[in-house]
Amino acid sequence: MKRQEKADRIREQLAKLYPDPPIPLDHSDPFTLLIAVLLSAQTTDARVNKVTPGLFARAGTPAAMAKLRVEEILAEIRTCGLAPAKAKNIAALSKILMEKHGGKVPRSFEELEALPGVGHKTASVVMTQAFGHPAFPVDTHIHRLAERWGLSDGTSVEKTERDLKALFPESTWNKLHLQIIYFGREHCPALRHDMTQCPICSWAASKKRQQQG
Repeated sequence: MKRQEKADRIREQLAKLYPDPPIPLDHSDPFTLLIAVLLSAQTTDARVNKVTPGLFARAGTPAAMAKLRVEEILAEIRTCGLAPAKAKNIAALSKILMEKHGGKVPRSFEELEALPGVGHKTASVVMTQAFGHPAFPVDTHIHRLAERWGLSDGTSVEKTERDLKALFPESTWNKLHLQIIYFGREHCPALRHDMTQCPICSWAASKKRQQQG
C-alpha cells in the first residue's frame, strides 16, 4: 500500500473512532491553555489537570500570575516534572505578556516561541486549540505512531511534522493530531503491544515492525 493510501485509510478509521475528540488539558481561555501545555512537558495530562485548578484559582490571568513569586507558583505545580524550571518560565512569560502584549496571548508562532519555556510544539497546540490556526503539534504519541505506521521515518519530530502535513489535508490537522494522541493512549502503547490485534497497526505496520512489537 502506498503511503498516501495508508494515510487516507488511517484518517478515515480515526474519524470513526474519535469523531469529536476533546482537548485533553482543562482550560478556560488561551492563557490557561498556554500554561497547561507548558506544564504538560514530561508530565501526564491527568497530572496537569490535577495541578492547574489550584494554580488558576490563585492566578488565572497574566496579570495575576505576574504578581506571584516563583516560589508560590512552584508550590502549586511541584508534582509536575521539571517543576522548578516551569515555575520560572511561567513567572517570566506572564510578565512579558503584561509588558509586551497587553496581557494577551499572542496569535503568532514567532511571538509565542519567543516566550520563556514555549517551544514549537507548545506554540502549535495554542495556535490550533486556542485560535483555530491550522497546525499539527507532534507529541511523543504522534511521533512514534507515525514511524510505526510507516508515515515518517522517525528521524526527528520536525521531519514527522513535515511528513504528516504533506500526507493529510490542512483542514484535518487540528482534529487529527488529537485523534492520533487518543488512539496512541487507548489502543497503541509504546511497549508490549500486540500489533497483530491493533485496529491500525495490524495492517499499517510492516511485518518486520509487527515482530519487533
